[in-house]
Amino acid sequence: MPNFCAAPNCTRKSTQSDLAFFRFPRDPERCRLWVENCRRADLEEKTPDQLNKHYRLCAKHFEPAMICKTSPYRTVLRDTAIPTIFDLTSHLGNPHSRHRKRIKILTDEEVQKIKERRLESSVEQLLSKKDGDAQDDSENADDIPQLTPEQKDLREFLRASFEVMVLIGRQNFPFHCNAREDEMRSEEDRSITTGNFRALIENRINAGDEFLGRRFETAAVNEEYCSAVQQRQLLEVCERCVREEILQQVRECRFFSIVTGELVEFPEGEHLPVFLRYVDQANTLREEFIEFLSFEGEEVTVAERLETQLTKGWGLRMEHCRGQAHAGSGLLGTKMKVIAAQLIEKYPMAVITPTSTCALNVHLANGMPLTGVQDVMSILKKTNAFFKASPLLQSELDNAISILSQGNIEKEGILKEGSRSTWTDLHNVFEMAVDLLEPLLLCMDSIHDNEDLKWNEQITSDAYAISEALADFEFIVTLVILKNALSFTRAFGKNLQGETIDVFFAANSLTAVLHSLHEVSDNLEVYHEFWFEEAVSVATAMEIPVRIPRLFLRKQQALETMEIQAESFFKEYLTQPVMEYITQEVKEIFSENHLGALKCLSLVPAVMGQMRFNTSEETHADIYRSDLPHPDTLPAELHCWRIKWKHRGKEVSLPCTIHETLQHSDVKFFPNVNAFLKILATLPVLKLDGSRGETAQRRLQAYLTDTVVNQRCKNLAVLNINYHIKTDLEEMVQCYLKMYPEENESD
Repeated sequence: MPNFCAAPNCTRKSTQSDLAFFRFPRDPERCRLWVENCRRADLEEKTPDQLNKHYRLCAKHFEPAMICKTSPYRTVLRDTAIPTIFDLTSHLGNPHSRHRKRIKILTDEEVQKIKERRLESSVEQLLSKKDGDAQDDSENADDIPQLTPEQKDLREFLRASFEVMVLIGRQNFPFHCNAREDEMRSEEDRSITTGNFRALIENRINAGDEFLGRRFETAAVNEEYCSAVQQRQLLEVCERCVREEILQQVRECRFFSIVTGELVEFPEGEHLPVFLRYVDQANTLREEFIEFLSFEGEEVTVAERLETQLTKGWGLRMEHCRGQAHAGSGLLGTKMKVIAAQLIEKYPMAVITPTSTCALNVHLANGMPLTGVQDVMSILKKTNAFFKASPLLQSELDNAISILSQGNIEKEGILKEGSRSTWTDLHNVFEMAVDLLEPLLLCMDSIHDNEDLKWNEQITSDAYAISEALADFEFIVTLVILKNALSFTRAFGKNLQGETIDVFFAANSLTAVLHSLHEVSDNLEVYHEFWFEEAVSVATAMEIPVRIPRLFLRKQQALETMEIQAESFFKEYLTQPVMEYITQEVKEIFSENHLGALKCLSLVPAVMGQMRFNTSEETHADIYRSDLPHPDTLPAELHCWRIKWKHRGKEVSLPCTIHETLQHSDVKFFPNVNAFLKILATLPVLKLDGSRGETAQRRLQAYLTDTVVNQRCKNLAVLNINYHIKTDLEEMVQCYLKMYPEENESD
């Protein structure tokens, strides 16, 4: 949104000029002087926080000595700057004009006080200007002679080097930069092994880059343009500057949430990808990739490392964290639960939620600490990936589906369409898996037999391994029990990933979901009997024997205990733990704070309309009351907010999402509602409407798909994933010289 100047008779806005616009100061005394000089009576009633948030003055109203240009992209005011240049008379020539920014008529006494204050201010500004000029002259006198020709050449070389590094990162060129390997190579090897960095530098020289040509024209043939150690330093500075650009926006917006993904393998070990979710100054929801965090050590160590990085490393306040979502299955999922619990114990407002990109049922299954369940999830992922490798394999599965559908065209179409998608990410993944089980086994056996000799050894070997897993009764019974046990949360989870109105109704339906889960637990004997019969039926159709896992039988024989029946075994070791986990996990994820926040989605006008404007946000507003700019006026403001939308014009449509609501021009007049919606938007459970957030997730996956492990570089990955973040080469040069001053001194 453009910034408009609040000064009388000034019509400038940020989209029409390159002028800088400055917020009113939060300091009460300075803010009072700004308002007094503006001569706008309507601003006197507003608090410094309101003025700081919603009003700006352009640079034309300040003496030049009060303005500092810290870089080509950043202009700031001096700490004591007061606006003194105003046009208070031009409107008099047109007395019939309707002037929105009405000028206050002053008494003679008020005029005299302002004159005295302006005189004092003028003297201060004159002294400040003289001091500033003297300081600037001193700095210029100091800086210019200190830059020797060698140092100037170094800065120019660094600028060119950073430009090449950014290109390598954004284009995802392979890049090897290992200092140890560099030291171990012989001189002959170094002259032969030229990386992409050197190749691109040489390309610039060949293309006519005069500076680089002069710098290296007298260099020896085997002399390095840039050592591996220095290249590593350049990469670290590039990553740091790109990350700082994002973090600056997060700090300005205050509130954020943490999102982590599956572990990523690098040559130096496994790392945890960390994203930050926030609403930027343009009221756009964003989820940006920040860094790969080392995952070495115990859960407590990793939690402390994450907290330290967020606070000391990135300059954020964990008190402003409003949500956390952690992906992960098996052992990682268990560890991330411990890490999340550590964080929420210290920061209760950082509520734990599922991610918006992962179905709730998949999230629940991934976190179950049961070996059989984790085997099922692993086999389903391998099976899905197996058929994505080649269209011919998918065609083979289609043939198996057609054979077993026996003329049921509707069922055949549904299964074929479902199998072509990433069905392991769907809400009904377990229903789909049960329906596909028989075709999958038939297809895998056919590929393994390889009668037509059209499959290579690797494919037939993978098909055999998957078919062996699918033909195990433990796999079948686990899959069937997951399908039935998670059927009670399927619709609830689907609504969580739906539109805002769906999420609101899901939050209000949790009681019914928990009631159903408790009903199953109380009558587990009956439900398990039906589910086990279904598993036996599926296994019988596939000619798979019903049996207890071999590992358990061996332990039983060693202990010489009484033989246990299959139905009783799976009830005790599978159905009961699954139901207990699901019930407990749903309660923990949808805590009182989390649920209260989701119920506040009734602030979105479309939800209000659906509820016939009979909503009660005040009941749940206490969760974020301390985060609001004016909590005392919240009830009155909410009433006005409902009235505004209830009595809107016929041509005005109700915004359906938080993003649409925040983009509405009138939301700025409701500061509490505006702040509330921004905090709600950061919750990771809500889908990323109207944002570029999903780009970070997709680009991370694209980077991992396109880059083999031994060619991955954490620094370059940050540049590649955050390709849309602007880069300032001059800022990178300054950062490099500040981090490595010995380089400047040596030159």
